[in-house]
Amino acid sequence: MKRFGLIGYPLSHSFSKNYFTKKFEDEKLTDCIYELYPIDNLSDFEKLIHSTPDLCGLNVTIPHKIGVMFYLDKIDPIAKAIDAVNCIKVVKSNSLESIFSGELASTKVRLEGYNTDSYGFEISLKPLLNKHHNKALVLGSGGASRAVTYVLNKLNISYKVVSRKKSRKQILYTDITPALLSEYTLIINATPLGMLPAINECPDIPYEHLTKKHLLYDLIYNPAETVFLKKGREMGATIKNGEEMLHLQAERSWEIWNNK
Repeated sequence: MKRFGLIGYPLSHSFSKNYFTKKFEDEKLTDCIYELYPIDNLSDFEKLIHSTPDLCGLNVTIPHKIGVMFYLDKIDPIAKAIDAVNCIKVVKSNSLESIFSGELASTKVRLEGYNTDSYGFEISLKPLLNKHHNKALVLGSGGASRAVTYVLNKLNISYKVVSRKKSRKQILYTDITPALLSEYTLIINATPLGMLPAINECPDIPYEHLTKKHLLYDLIYNPAETVFLKKGREMGATIKNGEEMLHLQAERSWEIWNNK
């Protein structure tokens, strides 16, 4: 059996188990299974790895995309640049010392970290971009935000990160003025605000100043139209949720897990 799964907490919002279970059924991969591993404290991560001998790969979600890197043996250059991991490949090999000594071979586990969020975000965003989408506001400063800013840098789109705490590299929500909004016409929600079950929440920005030139992208996919997107649509903005991004990052994870 080849076992895959998702770590994070909580996992009630996750689409991954249904997505991969259907994929395995459709492709008749009867030796594959996908499980949810709700881990509140990352100190339980090593226990999961050592107690699940048939584990081949993991996805990582909130709040562990940054902290899990401490436990990894190798981090892909893109994930290292982003400083966040959402995909782990579990590589197993038999100890050569055991083989040559004639003893029962012991299995060594090597954990490799990747970021597939950036891939999914980039591929799903690019078809929506117009020339005037050359400045962006990124709402939130967590692991998902880091993947977003990595892609924006790659696409030569300047940006400001908006957070509840001000720093040299971040502005506050109260700093978003009508003048700033007229200049920054791409707005990405990389916070969990509006995610099921708290569907009435949304980032605190002056939605009344949005226009048809604005593009609002929400990494959230459940509900399909968050309050953030609804308010943007009502002002004529183009909107996009995170469903396609999730499908793309999931397929990229599958490629990584199966690339020998």
